[in-house]
Amino acid sequence: MSDRSTSKYISLILRHKPEKIGITLDEHGWVKVSELIAGVSKTHPLDRERLERIVAEDEKQRYSFNEDKTRIRANQGHSIPVDVELDQVKPPEILYHGTATKYEGAIDREGLKPKSRLYVHLSGDEETAKKVGIRHGKLVLYRIKSGEMHRDGFVFYRSVNGVWLTKAVSMKYMEKITQEKN
Repeated sequence: MSDRSTSKYISLILRHKPEKIGITLDEHGWVKVSELIAGVSKTHPLDRERLERIVAEDEKQRYSFNEDKTRIRANQGHSIPVDVELDQVKPPEILYHGTATKYEGAIDREGLKPKSRLYVHLSGDEETAKKVGIRHGKLVLYRIKSGEMHRDGFVFYRSVNGVWLTKAVSMKYMEKITQEKN
């Protein structure tokens, strides 16, 4: 089984379904590395060395170890209630959100909502937002007036892997900037 497949499974477990392998995350999303390895290994071969490689090589930096590498958690993207201990951060004036045209109608009517996640995910640059959006289909890109939102009292967080998070974004703060053919 590939590292990519195993990483996706670990993401599912740490962000959405820890019960699938019989583990429980603490209130901050942490679980013992030994418990994760034992649970994941039932269906996806995993040892300590492979887990460390997956964490180190993950291009989206989805996971973090604690200082002594005895515990692990997903950095963001949870659909289960955890507090990943993010500090409030003043955002840049502009952030971006890339998505697929199949979601465009709902976004244009309702703005950005976290749906099954705890937060809306935003990118600090257009290129990253484009990469995210293209994964879901034909790209549509939005410019988010995050500085204005912040001045209006909206709270922003920045995950350890650089993803910007906020609870929701209304259309008042959004501008569609491009649609590209894929």
